[in-house]
Formats: sequence, C-alpha cells, structure tokens
Amino acid sequence: MNQSFNRLKLKRLGIDTQREYFVYMRSDCHICISEGFEALTRIEVTVNGKTIIATLNVLYGELLQSGEASLSESAWKAVSAKEGETIAFSHLQPVSSMSFVRSKMYGNTLDEKAYQSIISDVAEGKYSNIELAAFITACAGNNLDAIEIAGLTKAMVAVGEKLDWGKDVVVDKHCVGGLPGNRTTPIVVSIVAAAGLTIPKTSSRAITSPAGTADTMETMSPVNLSLDEIREVVEQEGGCVVWGGAVQLSPADDVLIKVEKALDVDSEGQMIASVLSKKVAAGSTHVVIDIPVGKTAKVRSVPDAKHLEFYFRRVALEIGLELKVLITDGSQPIGRGIGPALEALDVLAVLKQEDDRPKDLEERATLIAGTLLEIAGKAATGQGQQMALDLRRSSTACKKFEAICEAQGGLRQPTPGTLKHEVLATRKGKVAEIDNRRLAKVAKLSGAPSRKGAGLYLHCKTGQQVGAGEPMFTLYAETLGELNYAMMYLESELQKIIKLRT
Repeated sequence: MNQSFNRLKLKRLGIDTQREYFVYMRSDCHICISEGFEALTRIEVTVNGKTIIATLNVLYGELLQSGEASLSESAWKAVSAKEGETIAFSHLQPVSSMSFVRSKMYGNTLDEKAYQSIISDVAEGKYSNIELAAFITACAGNNLDAIEIAGLTKAMVAVGEKLDWGKDVVVDKHCVGGLPGNRTTPIVVSIVAAAGLTIPKTSSRAITSPAGTADTMETMSPVNLSLDEIREVVEQEGGCVVWGGAVQLSPADDVLIKVEKALDVDSEGQMIASVLSKKVAAGSTHVVIDIPVGKTAKVRSVPDAKHLEFYFRRVALEIGLELKVLITDGSQPIGRGIGPALEALDVLAVLKQEDDRPKDLEERATLIAGTLLEIAGKAATGQGQQMALDLRRSSTACKKFEAICEAQGGLRQPTPGTLKHEVLATRKGKVAEIDNRRLAKVAKLSGAPSRKGAGLYLHCKTGQQVGAGEPMFTLYAETLGELNYAMMYLESELQKIIKLRT
C-alpha cells in the first residue's frame, strides 16, 4: 500500500482559532472523499511525529492547491509545523470517557476514577466543543456534591504540572470575581512576601471582565514566565505574580473555561474545582477565598455566599488545603481604575502610599493579606491586619513589589490610553447605586483588556454627592473607534450604570 496516500503538504494560512485546533482541506481532496471526512469531523493529524486532534474545516476555492492542507495557528504551533512539511491523517477512535459524561447527564454520581478519565481526555484534546458543552452542562447547577467536586479537583491537578516548594506553608488567595477594579493581588503578594512567606501567585487573564490580574500586572512587568523562571523568582523573592496560562498547571481547566464562557454558564462545582485545582497545582497549602456579595456582583446574596463557603471549605478539607473564606462588600467597584493600566496605577498608588490612593482597595488588600498572615501562623489571631498595615505603611511592601517585578524581567510604568472623554452627571444628586456589570461593559467597549490603556477611571462612589455637569468617570481608549463605540452605549445606559437619588 502507498503510505503517502493519506498525506498532504502543509501551507500556512494564518488563521487564529485561539486554543482550539483546526485542520483545513479542499472539498475535492482525495483524503476527504476516500475517508468520508466531512466538515467538523474530529480527526487525528500528525506532523513530525507529533499527533493532535483537530476539527476539520472544508474549503471551497483556491486558498489551498491540490495536495495541500493547513492548520490553525494554535495547531501549527502545537506540532511545531513548517510550511512544506508532510501532514498525515487518521480517524479518531471513540472517546470512551464519554460514557461517564452520558451517565452524569442522567443525574448519576461519578467517582474520582470517572472524573480522572474525563479530565485526562479533555487535557489531551479528545473532546470536541459539543462534548465539552455536554460535560459542563451535566455538571452545572447543583449537580455536583462535595465529594464529586473534590474528585474533579484532584483529576484536574493530576493531568498537569505540580509545583513543590519543599515547605510546609505556601499561601495563596483568590477572589470569585464579578467586581471591577478589585486588583488586590499584587498588593497582597507584596505584603505577604515581605513578611517572609512564600506566595507563588499564578493569575488569569480576563475572561469576561475588563482586566484579569495577569493583564494588569503585565502593564508593570513580564508575566509569561516558564516554570523554571517562576521557581527562580519565588526562590529569590518569596513571591511572584505571573500568568498561569503560560504553564501547564491544571491545563484542562483552561479548556473548560473557554466553553463555559461561550455557554454563559457558571457552574458552582466546576468553579470551585477550577480555583482549588490551580492552588494545589501551584503547591499552595493555605488559601484565602474572597467572595464579594452585591446586587450586580457574581454572588448576589449572603445566603448564596454562605452556600459557596460551605462547599469551598468541604472540598478543601477533602484535598488537604487549609482554607479561609472572607465574605466582603461587592456593591460597587473597588478602586478607581477599571482596565489593565488604570488598575495598575491604583495598585502603585497604594503600594507607594500616595495621598490620593484608593482607600477601599487598600483596606481590602490589607484584610486579605492580614488573614493570610494569620492562617499561615505568621501573625496571631486578630493581629494579621495590623502586621499587614505596618508592612504597607513602611516602604517594605513597596520595595518587595519592585524586587518581584525586577526578578520577573523589569518594572515599567503603566500608561493609560491617550484618548479620553469625561462622562458628566446630567443632574445633581447622591450616588445611590453603581451597576458593576454595565460599568465593566463600558470599559470593555472602550477596548479593555486587549488595549492595555483602555478602560475608565471612576470619580464617584455610592453615597457621594455630585453636581450637574460634574465628572462621574473618565473613559480612556487607544483608538477613536473604540472610544466612540463606548460612548454610543452610554447614550442609552448611563442612567442605569450610575443611579442618582435627589
């Protein structure tokens, strides 16, 4: 048999499909016809001895010539392809772990072994988006009990890298999100590392928000560090603030999050497994979870927060984590900046103890840092916040932050967008309510987080009096089109974003 029959030559088309792998073939390709491949078929492709699973897209026209095939950019990089190389194809065998997914769809409880099988196949790219959506939907709502969440968490840790710092106490923190501007992490890491604790903070980029911690930190220092570089920084300075997506810590979680975003599904059980798996994978032993509660935050009520706290604590017990939950005020944004560079300026203002620093961001970071100092045994119960306060008020925490940035590749000054527009109050009144979600949308429409300097800067907080014509916030953008786009949204939504009471 001619072994070259199922092989084509690679041509690079430069198509970005983010993390999902795609392969492109002509509609009249002999392999498509002979093998019965159709559009959206999942097939195995091999280049240079490296095999991945990709979704087929069929092309009509002359983008590809006879005998050619292409890969999406993510797939191209995964197999280290070069133009003109040979690509081979074969049928994908049925994914056996889908039987467990189907069982979960019918309401059955799965054991740890089942979750390990599912997550292993997810991490290896064997699940299509449809199959991922089926798994996520089957686990959504309250369909996972505490033992299942623990099993899912352990499975997510098992398929990736796991850091070991050789220490009994390694700390971390996480906020469940939904609160614009809540950029406590760089401040907390600086305080805690300055106190002598180890805090290897791997953070995320924005998924649905105007900025993730990694986006904000990237305006001040490099965040795309390798595992060896992370180890070097943490061993030298005691802490880091890096992008978790650059290393293979709980890699299946990143795959699931993409589909959750597309479905607009926020599964409680999978969220807990996502958070705690990354903490365990990073080598953490003691963790503080911040749950902001507010009408337009991710968690809407105190009973909901208490429910979430129970499951966090129960799962942490199962996987051997020391965990403390803080239920905090999520009624309005924290700090003044919303967007990567603007949030970074708030962080620096707090660390440098500038006179006009955002006090709410300062207080929340001090609370979280103080709680970490206490659960790690660095401060006595009730004394953690004072210790954190002392480290912050002195130059100790600020110097530690600067040292961490230098160790990660250098400290730079964040720069807001050059285009700006003040949004003024149409009448006088007291700020009664700020809608977190709509305000975050304004920042995203202005270009954040892709445009690091885009976003907005708040001039008011709830309870504050504003006069007619006074600025409520300032929009920042890097292009005129994005600035105008955000302003168009404001024409109909401004009164809903910041509600004034006479």
